[in-house]
Amino acid sequence: MGLHEPTTHKASTMNPTTTTRVVITGASSGIGAATAIAFARTGAMLVLAARGQEGLDDVARQCRDAGGSAEVRVVDVTDADAVGALAAEAQEILGQIDLWFSDVGIGVVGKYDEVPLADHRRVIEANLLSHMHDAHAVLPVFLRQGHGIWVNMISFGGFVASPYSAAYAASKFGLRGFSEALRAELQAHPDIHVCDVYPTFVDTPGFRHAANYTGAKLSYPPGTLAPEKVADAVVALARQPRATTVIGAPAALMKISELAAPLPAMLLGRFMDAWSKRADRTSDTIGALYAPQDGASGIHSGQLKTQPQSNTALVVGTGLALGVLGWQLLRRRERSW
Repeated sequence: MGLHEPTTHKASTMNPTTTTRVVITGASSGIGAATAIAFARTGAMLVLAARGQEGLDDVARQCRDAGGSAEVRVVDVTDADAVGALAAEAQEILGQIDLWFSDVGIGVVGKYDEVPLADHRRVIEANLLSHMHDAHAVLPVFLRQGHGIWVNMISFGGFVASPYSAAYAASKFGLRGFSEALRAELQAHPDIHVCDVYPTFVDTPGFRHAANYTGAKLSYPPGTLAPEKVADAVVALARQPRATTVIGAPAALMKISELAAPLPAMLLGRFMDAWSKRADRTSDTIGALYAPQDGASGIHSGQLKTQPQSNTALVVGTGLALGVLGWQLLRRRERSW
């Protein structure tokens, strides 16, 4: 399916003078934490959920310092009953829920057959099923209210398959289909919005949290997006909801990647094979796949200030792969004439 254009039936769901009431899952670090603080600067009322108490407490303190209010709840969103209880409690705390941001995400890096199947399953549970749990819990609230915005964090990986991250790719492609199905079901409710967000690489603790079976040290490239840039885009959706928001790459690039499939994945696979042999070595780790890491993880990775320019950057491979797509498409077209 192609990309959706911004919704046109209503330019803004909420009055800019009213307080926005927001729930964020995956709020203890990275994009979720940055978004919580960005909403707090607007005076929003927040309920923040994640697995780690220390990280939540740290983000809530920053939200209060920024001018918002924040309540925290320790929740494992792979537990559907726990998410249902979170939605009920959040509605009681906030009075209503204007926007729910599903930001939970985790990854495992390694060749598919070399990664324990339990780890692949955990990625699907965290990245796909947890978002479905969130939507199942909050949509009845939106329907009773007559309005609401569900923001679904997906990523550029929902359009370009990720070799060495097969379960991650499956979860992100699945989220795309899930959102599109929900939008179709909600056509009769013009003030209930499903908004997908597709950033490229973002400077978060994500690689530190990921399980890694490659033997190669994961690192972010210079030029990776700041989490605050993604946070600002999510905050903007509270005022002007749109089906698709792409950050860090032209939206047209995602359309090209669909037309050129399976070339992007093949090219990325070759890049990943070479990268895994050249990168600095490290031992295997399960990261934060099954339990939160101790302490507050923060918003940023902490890598980019000290990372040498020569370090292998995964996004370079993405750029190179997508950069040749136009040429490959032209060759395909010429052969069909």
